[in-house]
Amino acid sequence: MRRAGHAGRPEEDRAIAPDVLVEKWLDIDIDEWTRKVVRRTFDAEDGSPYWLGRREQLDFDPYDITRHEELTAFGPFPLADLRGVDPVDLVPRALGRPLAGRVWDTGGTTGTPCRVFYTPAMLRHRAVWRHWSFVHEGFAPGRSWLQATPSGPHLIGHGAWEVAELHAGLVYAVDMDSRWVKRLIREGRPADVERYTGHLLDQIDDVLDRSGIDYLNTTPALFAALCRRSPGRVAALAGARLSGTQINTAMHRDFRTALDGGICGISYGNTFGNAAFLGVPDSGGPIAYMPNYPQVTMAVVRKDDWRSVVAPGANGRVRLTVLHDDLFLPNILERDQAARHTDAGWPCDGVADVRPLQIAATAPEGLY
Repeated sequence: MRRAGHAGRPEEDRAIAPDVLVEKWLDIDIDEWTRKVVRRTFDAEDGSPYWLGRREQLDFDPYDITRHEELTAFGPFPLADLRGVDPVDLVPRALGRPLAGRVWDTGGTTGTPCRVFYTPAMLRHRAVWRHWSFVHEGFAPGRSWLQATPSGPHLIGHGAWEVAELHAGLVYAVDMDSRWVKRLIREGRPADVERYTGHLLDQIDDVLDRSGIDYLNTTPALFAALCRRSPGRVAALAGARLSGTQINTAMHRDFRTALDGGICGISYGNTFGNAAFLGVPDSGGPIAYMPNYPQVTMAVVRKDDWRSVVAPGANGRVRLTVLHDDLFLPNILERDQAARHTDAGWPCDGVADVRPLQIAATAPEGLY
């Protein structure tokens, strides 16, 4: 039987191999973990000011929630709240005030970005899962990386620290303003999108020419553009790691070919939660990902009924739930669709064949 457990303190986790931590996390009972997080969130003295304020609007007692599947009682999380609520109010008072740390933004695809505060423990959980992926995908420690992704307010930019701190890497960086690209797309300015993409590729080429880079970390769309423009530089890389929402088996095969045998690792996720790449099946089936359990769980639900989980292999909308000790966001309805995927090693569902729920100029993916 799976058991509940502590997710690990940052100072304790620092010296522990990622396989050991991930195995411990995968052994946590999701129902017991759910009860723990809900009770901490709604504690009358030390709970989250945001959730305590919403408690009066609920037609049930949160303390009656005993199973993970019962979190649907909260309804879809209103992401609009994350555009106006003080991110500190989402964090239980048990953490103490004033808070010190980073507030992270979403990409702002459909307007004002959502903002959430990440505690050191939350950042460590994300980083350990990413380190686990590095190891399992075959990226060697102690190598030179170029990270060409959004940075600044975007959590993906924290990847530079993750590589340097946990994988002993030397990291160069090229910044990407993903919001600017999306604005250009919404305004119907394709020539300016191409010009900005060229600006990014110029910087990437410059670093690759001068710095002996082993691995490139970027988005699938920008990597595809680099493959077209600079195939020789791509073939010289030992590998690439791609984070985004639009990559299929054919694209992954093309990227592996462009890398001339180099590693091509990928991940799926956003500011709220990530999922690990399980590899491409020998049969050439869809690419599958499993969430960074237990603090992140995913379900694939019917597009016309967010409460109803589809059958394994069936397609639907991605529903994400965040269950950190210090951040509770149930039932986020993502802008992505996927097939429901199951894996014997995970106590929850994963996703496969991820792609946008709909493609529109008003909600572009840009260079992701």
